Amino acid sequence: MKQSIVHIALVVADYDEAIDFYVKKLKFDLIEDTYQAEQDKRWVVVSPPGSQGVTLLLAKASKPIQSEFVGNQAGGRVFLFLNTDDFWRDYTRMVEQGITFVRPPARQDYGMVAVFEDLYGNLWDLLELNSDHPIACRAQ
Repeated sequence: MKQSIVHIALVVADYDEAIDFYVKKLKFDLIEDTYQAEQDKRWVVVSPPGSQGVTLLLAKASKPIQSEFVGNQAGGRVFLFLNTDDFWRDYTRMVEQGITFVRPPARQDYGMVAVFEDLYGNLWDLLELNSDHPIACRAQ
């Protein structure tokens, strides 16, 4: 059996401001931006450059209860984990783009890590996993 997670929905306040952040600041690729007339919404998918894995579905909050979760999808915990092949390159570029890091870079047993906020305050780990980490080994 082979299965995979294709998308993770990230609730956003506005499609265009979210696209601007993920594409211009994080340098993600815009995979799809399609209007769905029957539901009066857009299907917006972004992905880190070079990624062959899970994509982010930027889902605009359409109900008051959904709006309450914009920026707090994980209750204040780190929600998403962005692995890179060059931590310092990406960390430096992100700082230059004005992205806020709430925890500075640190060497951990599993690799380099720093925590940043997206445009709504969701927390992300920027990671460069050690080459012997189980996830890094799977990607080789």
